[in-house]
Amino acid sequence: MRRGLLLVNLGTPDGPTAAEVRRYLAEFLGDPYVLDMNPVGRWLLLHAVILPFRPARSAELYRRIWTEEGSPLLVHGRALADAARGRLGADFPVALAMRYGRPSLAEGLAELKAKGVGEVVVLPLYPQYATSTSQSTVDRVRQVATRDWPEVKLAFVPPFFADEGFLDAFVQVSRPVLEAARADHVLFSFHGLPKRQVTRLDETGRHCLKSADCCDALGEANLCCYRAQAFATARALAAGLALPPGGWSVAFQSRLGKGWLEPFTDVQVAALAGKVRRLAVVCPAFVADCLETLEEIGLRARDSFRAAGGEELTLVPSLNAHPAWVETVARLAARAVFSARERTAPA
Repeated sequence: MRRGLLLVNLGTPDGPTAAEVRRYLAEFLGDPYVLDMNPVGRWLLLHAVILPFRPARSAELYRRIWTEEGSPLLVHGRALADAARGRLGADFPVALAMRYGRPSLAEGLAELKAKGVGEVVVLPLYPQYATSTSQSTVDRVRQVATRDWPEVKLAFVPPFFADEGFLDAFVQVSRPVLEAARADHVLFSFHGLPKRQVTRLDETGRHCLKSADCCDALGEANLCCYRAQAFATARALAAGLALPPGGWSVAFQSRLGKGWLEPFTDVQVAALAGKVRRLAVVCPAFVADCLETLEEIGLRARDSFRAAGGEELTLVPSLNAHPAWVETVARLAARAVFSARERTAPA
């Protein structure tokens, strides 16, 4: 049976305009996994508070990083798909899809179906697990496949926050940038989440966010904890980059409102400006550069660092279509196919 790979990232508006951003946000924030609240409250928050005002502001931010080819996230996603296609060969078709926006999950699956695929490996491009990204994508792919292509066999690549290839690719991308920047400190910045989305997965109710060292090691209570996985990624990257103790730290960006994971990236950037001259920021929750890396860190955080007295903030590029990352994607896809065949083989 012919196999194919579906790469899935979060999504992007079709253009840097208020209308396109509004359409994108309506789909994104309308997902109950993202705004995990009472449906009536979610509708009111979305349509009475967010959509009337935020699209215009967000569109201006998108315009700051938009390229002639389009959204950076989509441009890098296409480049990764092309490179993975070249690495896997013609007998292993590759398609790109977005959880929200276009190309849609339905379009990605249809592309693989048209190429005679019968088994699809789905690779959600989120290194650390979160219900609002990983689980939302898995559930939606299953829903679309059940509706449009019920006979297809699906295999899902699990979160790869500790995968050696993923970590090595980030080390290869980061090392020359850090050396050129002569960074005095490295900040590993991960996308933030509401704390409730982390504590909800702690079945013991006694571990997650109950102590300052709750994320110092992975165990049964926090195995699926986004924050713990983020710290595990940061520790591994710090070791791979041979960063000295005290020469790196972890923070969480892009918070919306109160009750989000701490420490906050913007707060940390301002505080570090009083301690170090040159700061480098690595964003290991993103495998492709996007609004959150290019604008929030590369532009806004850089300006904040300078305004607070720092000399220079350097954004380390994401993996994008780096050869080491392409090789890792191909390996993850092949390994997932093997697992899927084992699970679905007749007794």
